Amino acid sequence: MRYAQGGGLTAERQAFRERLRFEAAGRFAQGDESSVIAHDLRVSVRSVQRWRKAWSTDGVQALASKGPASLPLLSDALFTVLETELDKGPVAHGWPDQTWTLSRIKTLIGRRFHKTYTIQGVAALLKRHGWTCQVPARRAVERNEAAVAGWVKETWPQVEAPRRRSGRGWSSRTKPASR
Repeated sequence: MRYAQGGGLTAERQAFRERLRFEAAGRFAQGDESSVIAHDLRVSVRSVQRWRKAWSTDGVQALASKGPASLPLLSDALFTVLETELDKGPVAHGWPDQTWTLSRIKTLIGRRFHKTYTIQGVAALLKRHGWTCQVPARRAVERNEAAVAGWVKETWPQVEAPRRRSGRGWSSRTKPASR
């Protein structure tokens, strides 16, 4: 499985997939059918067919791992620089409040490093380096608890749709039979 923005299989998983391909090559030499090999190795028949074609054209070396599909756009050194920029806070970078969003971090990466990430790519980048989503733990200083309580008691009941009364309603099965 590959992931956006330079993710992909781990080195361990790449080695495992390579071992599967080499095992399939041995089975190709024995003359086994693709469907049997796919069933035994628990892979798709189409994958085995691709491997067989590569093996018949270029031999076993064609089935060797070619390494990661792509390298991350931000190296570990550049991510360290990004972390120092994030520590400065959003206000230092021109945003009006102290909230980092994925969109803002994407913009910061573009401005600072001239690299383009998707929103999902930024989320994967942060997760890969141990960052997590944060939700504010405290309420806004400006919050007026008395006004909130009054709104809940007075305004909300008027806005809320009336509820159906419990009890028996009328339907084709509950209507009294006409005589």
